[in-house]
Amino acid sequence: MATLMSASELHQRLETGRRTVLLDVRWILGRTDGHLEYLGAHLPGAVFVDLPTELADHAQTGLGRHPLPTKDRFRESARKWGINDGDTVVAYDDSGSMAAARVWWMLRNAGFVSVYLLDGGLAAWRSAGYPVESGEVSPAVGNVTLGEGLMPAITEQEAAQWHRNGVLLDARAGERYRGEVEPIDPRAGHIPGAVSAPTTGNVSAAGTFLPEEELRRRFEELGLDQSSNVAVYCGSGVTASHEIAALEIAGYRAALYPGSFSQWSNNAANDVVVGSTPFDEDSAAPSGTSTAAGSSVGA
Repeated sequence: MATLMSASELHQRLETGRRTVLLDVRWILGRTDGHLEYLGAHLPGAVFVDLPTELADHAQTGLGRHPLPTKDRFRESARKWGINDGDTVVAYDDSGSMAAARVWWMLRNAGFVSVYLLDGGLAAWRSAGYPVESGEVSPAVGNVTLGEGLMPAITEQEAAQWHRNGVLLDARAGERYRGEVEPIDPRAGHIPGAVSAPTTGNVSAAGTFLPEEELRRRFEELGLDQSSNVAVYCGSGVTASHEIAALEIAGYRAALYPGSFSQWSNNAANDVVVGSTPFDEDSAAPSGTSTAAGSSVGA
């Protein structure tokens, strides 16, 4: 199934009247102006999705900074966005799909197949000269029925052992992986055995995903092959969803660690590694570690 929809493809859908639900998921860590930006200009008919309150459930404790909402709560939000069974949904943002990928993954996880990321997001739409509108959009309540558990995911305990039989990718910025900075979580560094794979490496300067061949080459250079068991984490499960989308484009099926480093680093029993290698540089990788997960390419 396709992951992306181009601005021209989306424009043609809208021009020909094919039913399409547009979700605007503008959110960036540390900023709270996504809704204001949406009100100023968004794709015609797009509904704003508030990531912290609609794509996370903070009533659930101990599951990281953005715990996944329950099935019932997510279904309620999806219906509020106007989604019906059989619809086509296209999600976008203005940050290279880094936030929009969260709702893409969640809908896929809920069994909703016809969901896409607008490649290049709002910038691509505007660059093509297509119109935008301002103000709030409040659609009629939809009737979508959603399940759960249709996309692979791993637990905190599984993340601790993943390097033994697979590849655990850290989708955060390299400086956070190395422990040089940590803007929000209690400890700096990465999960032992994880390989640094910043999500920004999946996109072009224009914010569009790299072509399939380039993405495949990127992940091969990180040690993946078609037999790899791949899992991904980030700070709180948001940008890791973007990495999973990129992996899907490249031909890989990857699991999400929803709690990600925000859950991991808040548990004092969990070790955290600082530095540029998957394990502490002054200690050998544990026995059973795969070549790909236990070293950087060529090391």
